[in-house]
Amino acid sequence: MESVALVVGARGVIGTNLVEHLASLPDWRVIGLSRRGGVDVPGRVRHVGVDLLDPDDTRTKLASLTDVTHVFYVAYQDRPTWAELVAPNLAMLVNVVDAIEPVARGLRHVSLMQGYKVYGAHLGPFKTPAREDDPPHLPPEFNVDQQRFLEERQQGKAWTWSALRPSVVGGAALGNPMNLAVAIAVYASISKELGVPLRFPGKPGAYDALLELTDAGLLAKATVWAATSPAAANQAFNITNGDLFRWNELWPRLAAWFGLEAAPPLQMSLQDVMADKESLWKEMQAAHGLATTSFAEVSSWPFADFVFGWDYDFFADSSKARRAGFHEYVETEQMFYAIFAELRRQGIIP
Repeated sequence: MESVALVVGARGVIGTNLVEHLASLPDWRVIGLSRRGGVDVPGRVRHVGVDLLDPDDTRTKLASLTDVTHVFYVAYQDRPTWAELVAPNLAMLVNVVDAIEPVARGLRHVSLMQGYKVYGAHLGPFKTPAREDDPPHLPPEFNVDQQRFLEERQQGKAWTWSALRPSVVGGAALGNPMNLAVAIAVYASISKELGVPLRFPGKPGAYDALLELTDAGLLAKATVWAATSPAAANQAFNITNGDLFRWNELWPRLAAWFGLEAAPPLQMSLQDVMADKESLWKEMQAAHGLATTSFAEVSSWPFADFVFGWDYDFFADSSKARRAGFHEYVETEQMFYAIFAELRRQGIIP
């Protein structure tokens, strides 16, 4: 039986890899939703541009998608404060479900992308390893509100839901406000261009904290697994690469990949020090024959500053997914090298 995936947020770092993975599988067709739309792949992927914050536009654009069997919700809109994140991110999910549920009579599953904000990881030191059944914390938290909406909406319905909780996601997609790997690659490339060593820019304690990341390709596989496995129905799962690291060990290796020395850490805001680097970026593109990617498309400096500011352990227990049947893993160091190589292949970095 053919499955039809509706990937909501198809142009982000998570959505891009999810679309590619689904399109590579037999018996799947993919429809990608995003504000910008995209380039269709005949017979495999078609893109639809839609304003998910507009319920009328969402209803109109989704009205013909009667053959959708699986909704993969990976959309996100950023806002200045945690409280301001709730309304738009909950509204987008509600608008999608309100639009697709009445027309897609064969709907089987709704997949929700979350993160460690469920555990309060963004607020400060939290209990590690975090587990899916850890007690909640005080709102506001849109991830929790989204899951509550799905749980209540699913009652008495034929379709099921799942929630995936990755750590920081590594991928090569551009134009995303939360792409740590791209931020590191551009930071290293600029450092090399200026002839300076690569310094860890975060808080001193962050250099020694214990962390984990989640490869975007691995996350795509886990997301499809959870959406199609009866053992995963109506549950949440932490999804991680499966290894732990400290920046104090990994950072010099990442620097070496770029042919750089790693000098002692120096706390600085990348958002501040990169504020005047757009002209240099254009000069680098001309000198090295790079793609004409705008500096904004490769700038995730506020997010990088946020991650490098975690001077506490940041990891979760992902054994629940393994017990339920998902056994794949990725070595984090190799993940970074693969992303850097892909960025170089695309001509994004020298």
